[in-house]
Amino acid sequence: MPGSEAGDDPAAELRTARRRLADAEAAIAERGESDVERVRDATERADRLLNSYEGSATGTGDFKAYVEFQGEFADLVEGLPEDLPAREAFEAANEVVDQRRLSESDFATARDALAPARDVAELLSDREDARAAVRSAERGAESRIEELDGRIEDRERVLALGEAFEAAGGADGDVEARVATLRETVGAYDGAVREAFREFRREAGARDFLAFVANTVHYPLVRFEAPPDELVEYVEGHAVGEEPVPDLLSYADYSSSKLGHYVDDPGTFRARVRVHRTYLDRLSADPLTVGWPAPPAGELRALARELVSVVAKFADEGVVADARTLKRAAARDDYDRLRRVAVAEADLTDEERRKLESGAIADELEAARAERERLREALADAD
Repeated sequence: MPGSEAGDDPAAELRTARRRLADAEAAIAERGESDVERVRDATERADRLLNSYEGSATGTGDFKAYVEFQGEFADLVEGLPEDLPAREAFEAANEVVDQRRLSESDFATARDALAPARDVAELLSDREDARAAVRSAERGAESRIEELDGRIEDRERVLALGEAFEAAGGADGDVEARVATLRETVGAYDGAVREAFREFRREAGARDFLAFVANTVHYPLVRFEAPPDELVEYVEGHAVGEEPVPDLLSYADYSSSKLGHYVDDPGTFRARVRVHRTYLDRLSADPLTVGWPAPPAGELRALARELVSVVAKFADEGVVADARTLKRAAARDDYDRLRRVAVAEADLTDEERRKLESGAIADELEAARAERERLREALADAD
């Protein structure tokens, strides 16, 4: 992948982070980890002494503090092993503070003298920073792999659709005409059943309407949500159940005084009907429709058999005839071929079509797979 070893290339970023960690670990190993830790501890103690006594041991301050400071600092330096890394920095700082009188500038000079020791001590924090950078780079690589998984899946889908379209003769004018005829058949049924259902919902009493919905439980491919038991019980046991669902939904907005003119018990109506207005609002013809692209032949045949029986319970013979037409369409020898073309037409965007024709989809798929493989190798390479 073109690009520099920066954040736009997760594999390069991971390699850089791991090299940084290896360098940090090598620097510590060269000096000995226990010695580096001792330098860190000694540096921290020296800083504490400098910070603690700077105000009291300088100038004409507290002589006792001055003596304590020099003694403690000398003890610190003398207690360090002769071969400790950066020991000379502590010795240099001790020479600065080993004077008859100390000033604030002497304390500053002593801190500067400790710089080589600080550099050694910071190797530990450098290593921790490097470890954090590696973890961050690994997460970045893993996140990028997830993105590439999605991209690869999408490009494979587009290629498969394009291949199916070509294999089914999608560019053939006769095939396109037959697909259009099939689409018109499905669309004619869906439109007719929606209109018939709207009329049924608008005209039928809520009792009969909900009984119809409840009865569809015997038709597993017609997936209506079953009505709540308390709602069914209410419309079966009260006169208002003879009125259409739209009227019941209107009553749900009435005040108690106004509602009393339409139902015998406003409180019960609210508790049994109003609380289920969302369910009633959602009831539509969707479970009775086929949609486009239509399902595979076997599924459509089974669905059409159920639809003929269910639709006959509320729609006129014309709509039932349209449902029977679905059965005949699914029985066509070329149905699956036409459906593959329809699925490809429906699922492919104009841009995807252009990229398929130019070969860009295949190129993007190859590039994504190659990048994913590089990232997987980078994650697996712990050296």
